[in-house]
Amino acid sequence: MKILVMMKQVANKDAILRINKENTWIEEGDLSFEVSESDGYALEEALRVKEKLGGEVVVCSMGPQRVKSVIKDALARGADRAIHVVGDNLGQLSPYAAASALVAAIRDENPDLILTGLQSDDYGYGQTGVIMAELLGIPHATIAIEVDASGDKLRVKRELESGWYQWYSMPLPALLTIQSGISQIRYATLKGIMAAKKKEIKEVTPAAEIVDRPTHQRIERIYLPQKSKQTQLLGNGDAKAGAVALAEKLHNEARVI
Repeated sequence: MKILVMMKQVANKDAILRINKENTWIEEGDLSFEVSESDGYALEEALRVKEKLGGEVVVCSMGPQRVKSVIKDALARGADRAIHVVGDNLGQLSPYAAASALVAAIRDENPDLILTGLQSDDYGYGQTGVIMAELLGIPHATIAIEVDASGDKLRVKRELESGWYQWYSMPLPALLTIQSGISQIRYATLKGIMAAKKKEIKEVTPAAEIVDRPTHQRIERIYLPQKSKQTQLLGNGDAKAGAVALAEKLHNEARVI
């Protein structure tokens, strides 16, 4: 079985974020980077399916040359080879443009299974994997928390609302977006790190018509949350009246009940 895993490099969670002068994104010059969390779980799930059924795991990542660190870590953990979609400004692409560039890079691979993270830790759109499946014309399932692969079929456990779950059967090829925390992620071993140096990393440049395509969405401004404090006294000292007023506000204003 050939499994492709989409992995994105994002700013480290512990990094101090500063907004750039144009107020369009964070200043990346002095940041450290890591793999997006749910993409790491997607890789782990791919490696487990490979251990069960055999085949190969191919990692695909998009971005500038610093993305090589994410790719090399994935190869050290057990991926067999990698595809690097190279470009300096690809992180600013819309989900549709990003999905188009990734599909163009992997289409000739003809994978049996594609795994992506549920959503990236930076933009968090949660759309790139779904759009990839549509462009490839294959079935997809989102928020996967358990994968049972056997032969030419998949059984996928999906997380739904309010603590509910759904088991869903689907044919291959297919695409799944993986939820964080579904398994224990393995570390790269010294043997894996040494072996990664000999594994293939294929570089691909996306077509200009994909990168330069007019986008249907854009970020107007990035800003830090404004701190404010507002206190309301409910019920005028009457606990029951206060509870009724609080429930009404939670229902009508906050819309959480």
